[in-house]
Amino acid sequence: PFSNLSASCWSHLHPVNMFNSYNVKFHHSKALTSPYPGSHIERSQVPEDKVGWLTEWKDYNPVEYTAKSVLAGPSWADPQINDEGFSPKFNERDGEVERKSLNGLYVVENGRPRNPAGRTGLTGRGLLGRWGPNHAADPVVTRWKRDGSGNKVAHPVSGKNILQFVAIKRRDCGEWAIPGGMVDPGEKITATLKREFEEEALNSLQKSPEEKAKLEKQLQKLFSQEHLVVYRGYVDDPRNTDNAWMETEAVNYHDETGETMDNLPLEAGDDAGVVKWVDISERLELYASHSYFIKLVTEKRGAHWSEDPGSECHE
Repeated sequence: PFSNLSASCWSHLHPVNMFNSYNVKFHHSKALTSPYPGSHIERSQVPEDKVGWLTEWKDYNPVEYTAKSVLAGPSWADPQINDEGFSPKFNERDGEVERKSLNGLYVVENGRPRNPAGRTGLTGRGLLGRWGPNHAADPVVTRWKRDGSGNKVAHPVSGKNILQFVAIKRRDCGEWAIPGGMVDPGEKITATLKREFEEEALNSLQKSPEEKAKLEKQLQKLFSQEHLVVYRGYVDDPRNTDNAWMETEAVNYHDETGETMDNLPLEAGDDAGVVKWVDISERLELYASHSYFIKLVTEKRGAHWSEDPGSECHE
């Protein structure tokens, strides 16, 4: 059931250990939690000083686990490593499947890719379909908060304008999140961002062809304009294993005048239970990495985040 979820409910970024392409350091915390999501499987315990592969640990004996939903061989999943006829090309584009990591080259040991952020106490793929990186995309769609006269609303303390973003409340974990999802084989990241937004925030899967075409036309304007990539890289996720892990690209699409999004009827669909415009501030209770992505957007746009001018983002 977790096969196609984005990083949305699971992801967590934490400062320490390894750099992503935006120089954000993180280490494993979510990727060491037990039981493994959707199972009773307990990970082998990994002390913090033994997470990194550079630390020698001869007795390391992780549990092997791949979920039945993955072993059933759905279209989004790879075969097992030793299956006949399966010879994946790691660290490169493999046919339609992107096996390159956003964090550079990863080690392949005994035919299996090795998690670049370190040990997780579990081998196999767990709930993830791909050996190696599993790519997701998170579209952050924003507009300025405006009053009844159409003027931008500034925060009374910080004096900065308040930004709003389209948030979904996920059906599976009840958390507010960015409407994101997995990149399909052969799909460009820009197409994933647009598709996921349509499916989760506009319920496009339930629309008639005519309604869908109208939505497409309106969205095209927003998604074809200049956008801001706020994060690209590894995500600490409870589904990660020693051989499979989540990576995401979070991209901000900003509707400066509000005209495009004002005419779009928000409607929850697919994995979303509720969808709405949410005012952005540090008080937002989002899954940790999503709060971090949102904070990066406010910094880039010069928008309100905190009433304390010296506040930093603490995960």
